[in-house]
Amino acid sequence: MLPWLWGLPPDDRRYYPLYAECVELDVTFCLQVGHSGPMRPSEPGRPIPYLDIVAHEFPDLRIVGGHIGFPWVAEMVSLMMKHPNVYVDTSAYKASRFPAELVGYMQGPGKKKVLFGTNYPMLTPADCLAGIDKLGLGEDALNAFLAGNARRAFKLE
Repeated sequence: MLPWLWGLPPDDRRYYPLYAECVELDVTFCLQVGHSGPMRPSEPGRPIPYLDIVAHEFPDLRIVGGHIGFPWVAEMVSLMMKHPNVYVDTSAYKASRFPAELVGYMQGPGKKKVLFGTNYPMLTPADCLAGIDKLGLGEDALNAFLAGNARRAFKLE
């Protein structure tokens, strides 16, 4: 879901039947978090308070926020720390452009919460992986980031 496209934040009640159906079908819900790329207001993509409310009202809903949540990365990190079923992916960002607060989270408590993403065809996997070795993730965190976290978030195991 793209909140900026509809001009409605994730806690708008019109989305709630979709969330309920995702829970019932055990399907992971994906949405864009952070600023909008197109010339549209970014506020609907802000993680707190909107996504926080959804995670509280649907605690069994697995949520993956796309595009890291920039410029509200700290808000997205706090939601992942608070809610076991909230994740973020790095689509639309090259590894060399990850904010330091996201990298720090990935190196420590968030090593099981951040998923690799590209935004293909705008960014290729090779583009997004360039510089990944400079993040200092370690083998376990890197494997989780590249595959394990997606398997868990989307129940692919």
